[in-house]
Amino acid sequence: QVQLVESGGGLVQAGGSLRLSCAASGRTASRYAMGWFRQAPGKEREFVAAISWAGGSQYYANSVKGRFTISRDNAKNTVFLQMNSLKPEDTAVYVCAVGGSTIYAINANEWAYWGQGTQVTVSS
Repeated sequence: QVQLVESGGGLVQAGGSLRLSCAASGRTASRYAMGWFRQAPGKEREFVAAISWAGGSQYYANSVKGRFTISRDNAKNTVFLQMNSLKPEDTAVYVCAVGGSTIYAINANEWAYWGQGTQVTVSS
């Protein structure tokens, strides 16, 4: 079992930046791909980014490519999402996930463990 706790969300103006963190505990997550999804009100959960267990490979949704960067620190069992040039359409609850079949697993049902999420609100 893996427990995930996200932090770093908040309210930011368009064009601003936020850095999300997700700390994993329990069964070590360091041997698994980790990723971020987001869910806006009334919409389905949407893939954002994923990173391989060693951190050498990343994959991004087209909507965030060039603006968001995913990274991880396996010594701390933590994955990060640096979000720059934020837009109002990035507003959502951002949820951390562990255990994707690959970093290209863009469907939520391909991931094993989930956090509770952290709210990101971007004002125009």
